[in-house]
Amino acid sequence: MPLTEVPGERALLSIAGSDPSGGAGIQADLKTCTAIGVYGAAAITCLTAQNSLGVAATLPVAPDFVRRQIELVLADLPVSHIKTGMLGTGAIALAAAEAIAGFAGELICDPVLKASDGHPLLAADHGGSGLAALLKKATVLTPNLPELRELTGLPVQTPAEGQEAAATLFAAYPNLRAVILTGGHLREEEPLVEDFLIRRHGPGLEVVTSRHPRIRTRNSHGTGCTFASAFAAYHLRCGDDRQAFFQATAFLDTLLRQSTPLALGKGRGPLAHHLFRRPEEA
Repeated sequence: MPLTEVPGERALLSIAGSDPSGGAGIQADLKTCTAIGVYGAAAITCLTAQNSLGVAATLPVAPDFVRRQIELVLADLPVSHIKTGMLGTGAIALAAAEAIAGFAGELICDPVLKASDGHPLLAADHGGSGLAALLKKATVLTPNLPELRELTGLPVQTPAEGQEAAATLFAAYPNLRAVILTGGHLREEEPLVEDFLIRRHGPGLEVVTSRHPRIRTRNSHGTGCTFASAFAAYHLRCGDDRQAFFQATAFLDTLLRQSTPLALGKGRGPLAHHLFRRPEEA
């Protein structure tokens, strides 16, 4: 379905942490929505003190206040898609799950467990029940390789092992329709990156692969947040997993290429969302 044929006005709600440097988190999600042409709303779960050099500190928002943000947005805006990122604590994850208990749309969960510098972004709480409560509502999950290992407890090293790990998530979370394994951490010496859309297909799995050149750049801060929100935004516009998957990978590739010559930040620089142009604007 061409993007211009999608009827009505709908919104995407991001539930995630704030990045004051603008490269990741809520800021990256809203920039991504704007670049793709989707209205984005935001419920903030945590404040962070960070820049391109890393995360220095995090300050979780009170769970009841996170719940209130979500409830008010859902009561007012025509939200069809929710994307979650950094949740901060299990209590916040549980509050988010409770706030969307009656939500019938798409829930795309990016399981942000650690920052790229290793700083933990989800504190242990409730024996993991908070995150599990949210994942029970999820329709799509977008882990990278380390996140998939941590979610499943499996020593995932290869695409085949990634598919086996995805199968365990489907067994644990019956509402889950698809797992997108982003492949930047797979075979990092290879010139090609492989991303995998893994979906339920009868008693087995359907695996769709996107292969694209590995773009080596220092400006990659926020790639996980951006990919997940891009998939959610494109899915809002087209309603198709496969199409949104390929559009999201192409979107991220474009941003990585455009960002490579920039010198924003002294460390791992941000993506150039502001330089992206949709095809109809090019």
